[in-house]
Amino acid sequence: MTNSATLVLGATGKTGRRVAARLRLRGTAVRAASRSSGTPFDWADPAGWDRALQGVAAVYIVPPAVPGPVHEFVARADAAGVQRLVLLSGRGADLWGDSTFGLDMRSAEDAVRGSALEWTVLRSSNFDQNFDEDLFHAPLAAGELALPAGEVPEPFIDIDDVADVAAAVLDQPGRHAGRIYELTGPRALTFAEAVGLISRASGLPITYKQVSPAEYTAALVDQGWSEDDAHHVAEMFVIMERGVIAGTTGDVAAVLGRAPRTFEDYVVRVAAAGTWQR
Repeated sequence: MTNSATLVLGATGKTGRRVAARLRLRGTAVRAASRSSGTPFDWADPAGWDRALQGVAAVYIVPPAVPGPVHEFVARADAAGVQRLVLLSGRGADLWGDSTFGLDMRSAEDAVRGSALEWTVLRSSNFDQNFDEDLFHAPLAAGELALPAGEVPEPFIDIDDVADVAAAVLDQPGRHAGRIYELTGPRALTFAEAVGLISRASGLPITYKQVSPAEYTAALVDQGWSEDDAHHVAEMFVIMERGVIAGTTGDVAAVLGRAPRTFEDYVVRVAAAGTWQR
């Protein structure tokens, strides 16, 4: 049997569902895998991995939240005849130093980059969609976003640009082999500036408040987060405040031949949908 399908892990998640849809439009045979999909996949249950990998030529990997499993997965992918791996990781992963943040992503990078397969790593900045599909949405809808982020800007990227890049890389064998793409939006914004744009576009009185990492960790714990998970998220902001990942890159344009979408474009779309309305 010739391996020809593309396996998309996390196929019901933020990036996975977008990548799968784009590949289908390209005419690519997609095997969508997640804990709730027709092709079941669970990082905590290796017994199901081999079935998911049968007949697969390329894999889009969204790593698990714990270090380690991707090493075994890559070994099984190699044994199954997989040819290409595309890994989603975090912006500037090799600049995070001794931080406890992102150990899962760094472990996954080690597994993929150390394999004999063709690989590409997509290191993404914070998604625009974190403001409407994730952690920041509820506070914005309540009128105030409080985070441990100050004057160091973040080059937020539209998740649709990340999906466009992933689909292009998965569908172009050889062209992106051994490449690490640092994916950013076209300009960096502080969180206060980002919230200001959301407030203006939505017409809602939404404000930004800077808090300390300790205060933010405590607030997450009060919301039901575990101490470890809350500390992990707060550590991301500590890295951001160092300024080592604040700059923009041209990697989206290098892959797609066009500039990345602006934050303003994202805000207009989401505000028009009424997503931040109370």
